[in-house]
Amino acid sequence: MMSRTIATKRGTNVRVFEAGSGAPLVFLHGAGGLLAENPFLDRLAERYHIFAPELPGYGESTGDTLLEDMLDFALHGWDVIAALGLTKPHLMGHSMGGMIAAEMACIAPNDLAKLVLVASAGLWIPEYPIPDIFSFLPHEFAHYLFVDRAQGEALLTGGLDLSNPEALSQFYIANSRRLSMASKILFPIPNRRLSKRLYRLMAPTLIIWGRQDRLIPPVYAERFRALIPHAELLFIDQAAHMVPYEQPIEFVAAVSHFLG
Repeated sequence: MMSRTIATKRGTNVRVFEAGSGAPLVFLHGAGGLLAENPFLDRLAERYHIFAPELPGYGESTGDTLLEDMLDFALHGWDVIAALGLTKPHLMGHSMGGMIAAEMACIAPNDLAKLVLVASAGLWIPEYPIPDIFSFLPHEFAHYLFVDRAQGEALLTGGLDLSNPEALSQFYIANSRRLSMASKILFPIPNRRLSKRLYRLMAPTLIIWGRQDRLIPPVYAERFRALIPHAELLFIDQAAHMVPYEQPIEFVAAVSHFLG
């Protein structure tokens, strides 16, 4: 995918990865950011015009001090879409990105075509608390995010050997920057009362969840489906929280079938 930097009216500078042609599909990443390889986006770019912006505080995007709360994040998403010159794009968000995408769809329910929420954060069920990602040690992320832990560690670290002190330091620094930004809407729990606003979400919505998700249990998928007026739910087997990365072929097939 090619990348370019755009400026929003608020003053953030956002690096956007872009590929493909066809109907516009904007992808919002999770708390870990975009990985070095994102094969599901490459596959989707064979059918859609993909835009994958990095949030301020991630990669080369700047302006993270301008975003302070959930409303800021949601409006920033629409600012990015405006700066890209898009009209009624499809919107897809993973984990924290799903939370932002859902908020965007509630704020401006007539300004998107279809919505895809992938293992989305944003709800809280006291009986099924979500683990605190801000307390995780580096080796714990793969356990919660992937069915195949070894594959997960390789993807998350980009091949870094975390037994090497210098590589571990690099991972900590990059991860701390990302999680510092994510903490504004996810800490101490990812609950910003999204459940009170989901009734406003009018776009046809597909909810995709990994059946073995250890971070945000599948019960949250059922709650999203119950709260969103026009939603359908798909579980993908042999996938945990990082379902687009673990099962890219099945994931892309489901998204393509839904978007048309």
